[in-house]
Amino acid sequence: MYRESWTAAPLLLLCLFATFTTLVSGIKFDLPSSTHPHTKCIWNYALSDSLVIVTASVIAKEPFDFTHQRVDVEVVDGSKHNNVYLSKKNIKGETRLAINTHSHADLGVCFKNTQTGKDGHNIPEVTIDLDVDIGADAVDYNAIANQESLSGLETEMRKLEAVANEIVNEMEYLKKRELRMADTNLSTNMRVTNFAILTLMALVALGIWQVFHLRGFFKRKYLID
Repeated sequence: MYRESWTAAPLLLLCLFATFTTLVSGIKFDLPSSTHPHTKCIWNYALSDSLVIVTASVIAKEPFDFTHQRVDVEVVDGSKHNNVYLSKKNIKGETRLAINTHSHADLGVCFKNTQTGKDGHNIPEVTIDLDVDIGADAVDYNAIANQESLSGLETEMRKLEAVANEIVNEMEYLKKRELRMADTNLSTNMRVTNFAILTLMALVALGIWQVFHLRGFFKRKYLID
C-alpha cells in the first residue's frame, strides 16, 4: 500500500507541474490606428525548433469598421539573427499562424494598425484577442488521439512526455549558456589581470625613467655631483 502511494507521488507531482507549465499565453488589448503607426509587440520566450501557434482575433471597435484602418501582423524573434518568420497584411477576424522557431530567443508577435482614411474627427481602432501556444501547448493532441486511437490516459501521458522533453531541452540549454557565460567571465578576468600587470609594469618603467631624467637634470644644473 505504501509502495503504491510512493510510486504515485512522482506521477502526481509531474501532472501538477505540467498543469502549471502548459498554460496558454493570452492577452487582449485595443490598438488605435494612425497614419504613422507604432508597432506593438507581445513577447514570449521560445526554445529553438519549437512549434508555435499564434491565434489572433481582430475585431473593429464599434462604431468603426475596417474601411479606414488596416491591421498588419509580423512574427519576429530577438536573436542576433533578427529572424522574421512571417508577415501578413490586412488581417480581420480570427487568424491562425504556425511557425517553427530557429533560435533560443524571445518571440515577438507584432501588430500595426494603419489609418487608411479619415472617419470625421474619430480615430478608428480595433480590439485584438491574442493567444500564443508554444511547444507542447501548440500540438493538437485530440487529433493525435483520433488518428492513433489513443485513450484519454494515453493522450495525457503523450502530452506529459512532450512537456518533460521540453523541460529537459530547456535545462540543457541553460547549462550550455551557464558554461558559455563562465568562459566569458574567465576570459574577461584574464584580460583585466593582464591589463593590470601591463599597467603596473608601465608605471614602474615610467618611474625608473623619471629618476634617471631628474638625476641628469640636477647634474646639468650642478645641484648634485
